[in-house]
Amino acid sequence: MLENGSYVTLNQVAIALTGRNFSSYYKKSWIENRGMPVHNKKVINNTFKIIYLDEFWKWAEKNRSFLDFSKMEPLALGKEPEWVNEQRKKDYKSNALQRKDQWTPYEDDKLRYLLKQQKYGYAEVADILHRSEGAIQRRCTDLGIRDRPIKADTGGNPWTDDMYRTIIKGIKNGDSYSLIAKRIGKSEKAVRGKVYNKYLTENADKVRAMIGDGQWGDNAPEPKVKQALYLSRTRGACRKSLTDLVELLKYRTLCMMKEVHK
Repeated sequence: MLENGSYVTLNQVAIALTGRNFSSYYKKSWIENRGMPVHNKKVINNTFKIIYLDEFWKWAEKNRSFLDFSKMEPLALGKEPEWVNEQRKKDYKSNALQRKDQWTPYEDDKLRYLLKQQKYGYAEVADILHRSEGAIQRRCTDLGIRDRPIKADTGGNPWTDDMYRTIIKGIKNGDSYSLIAKRIGKSEKAVRGKVYNKYLTENADKVRAMIGDGQWGDNAPEPKVKQALYLSRTRGACRKSLTDLVELLKYRTLCMMKEVHK
């Protein structure tokens, strides 16, 4: 019965997408965090987790920036939507730029050596080691390395409307941040920062859903107070509003104390 329906088991999906069996990590990441539509299928006295293929592909398209289709063999789950083949090519290209496998002792030593030179920025170290800038930053923390890449000099490459249009076009097309960054001549970290500053998330799939058919800045959420205090575009106004609120509360408290003493 499990082999003769318009569905596959959750374990089959995991193996097709990653080459590994379904695990607690996928349960948290796919189902709990990203809402993968999973159903229960009872066969005799056993219950299996399944996912209908039409629902899977709709979910996969919404989360294509998170998933890595380069690891998925063509037609592993049967007929594929047209967008999958193009996304698979993009993921192959992205993986050629950045490795995602486990770090080796040789790479760790090379990372330490590059950082000691104090002449490479995040983008340059990432290019040399074929790792993402985020991976470089995390590895420095994991290894307890005190040296850090030097800050990039961006004074001669100001942000332009064309750059923002390229970012949005890339996100809509499911391109990786590393590919988008190379197109506009910025670091991946800088691109991620701009996206977070505007949309309060680096999750490209969430940003794509917010933008819809719009352009840069469309449907951007309003930051909460805690977020506004850390964002460069809202920090000043937020601090002023909080200062004004404190002064107003002090004034009202003083007035109430005067009334009590009367």
